[in-house]
Amino acid sequence: MFAALTSTLGKVGITDIESNLGTAIRTLVVLVMAWIVVFVTGEHRSLRAIDRRDGWFIIASGVATGASWLCYYRALQIGPASLVVPIDKLSIVLTVAFATVFLHERLSRRAALGLAVIVAGTLLMLV
Repeated sequence: MFAALTSTLGKVGITDIESNLGTAIRTLVVLVMAWIVVFVTGEHRSLRAIDRRDGWFIIASGVATGASWLCYYRALQIGPASLVVPIDKLSIVLTVAFATVFLHERLSRRAALGLAVIVAGTLLMLV
């Protein structure tokens, strides 16, 4: 439900503002919410224990997230949400490919079939 609201509210919210500004505002809200949760749960105490390698990967993931959000909000601004969102969800294909190549995860036949159905369904939505 929250993911659906994210796209729908975002599309309405960036109607009259520049997409990068909308992304920055959204990111600020996410940042504040995440740090509130970290402090409320006491997880901030383990901040210094984060391994340097893990930290760099988390930072790289944040950069990728930021780039993704900038592109996503720009696409939402110029295109209909009903087309932008399915295209965005096709990232599942790249995620599975990256997991296979870099993490050496194996894709079962059942999972491969499920992935094919997701891709086919997404492509059907775009026609």
